[in-house]
Amino acid sequence: MDIEAARQQMIDQQVRAWDVLDPRVLDALARVPRERFVPPAYRDLAFADAPIPLPQGQSMLPPKLDARILQACEIAAGDSVIEVGTGSGFLAACLATLAGRVESLELRPVLAEFASGNLRAAGFLGVAVHVADGTVWQPRAAADVVVLSASLPVYDARYEQWLAPGGRLFAVVGAAAPMCAQLVTRVSEREFARTELFETFVDPMTNARRPSAFVF
Repeated sequence: MDIEAARQQMIDQQVRAWDVLDPRVLDALARVPRERFVPPAYRDLAFADAPIPLPQGQSMLPPKLDARILQACEIAAGDSVIEVGTGSGFLAACLATLAGRVESLELRPVLAEFASGNLRAAGFLGVAVHVADGTVWQPRAAADVVVLSASLPVYDARYEQWLAPGGRLFAVVGAAAPMCAQLVTRVSEREFARTELFETFVDPMTNARRPSAFVF
């Protein structure tokens, strides 16, 4: 496989086709070696328009969804970023390419080790991967960007409280397909603005709050 040709085809035919045109995002996707974050058994599918299986029943997001997340968050150099759900480490590497400082939380120690190894091997030493449950963890300081890479069956306002004023939260909300990708902006200490971005489907966050069941 011609890796560079496959990477460019991914950008041109998947990412640009889904209205991702931010040059900084396109540059990040061109610079981060996605093939290094894919399990060896699936390396031939590194640039495919599909989720890629990871250990313990998890999966990498499709490239175009990573791209939409990066574009929606309007990440600036110097922003502080928190990611919940490290997975393979690929999205964390893209976030670090745009921002510089990334803390990423991964519930599963096996995946945290896998992602940390991928990030080190690819040279992304500024990403801190923590083995932690994002549903109970609390940041030490407010962040400019928070990205939830797993969906919330029910919106949880705790994550918007992690934001500094002007900060942006990306979340996919819904208990079944289609789910709604949303961007929440902290306008002031007590005011938040929410924008619905697009419909998608993402596996739910482990331990996230579920809708209350009806009792008859």
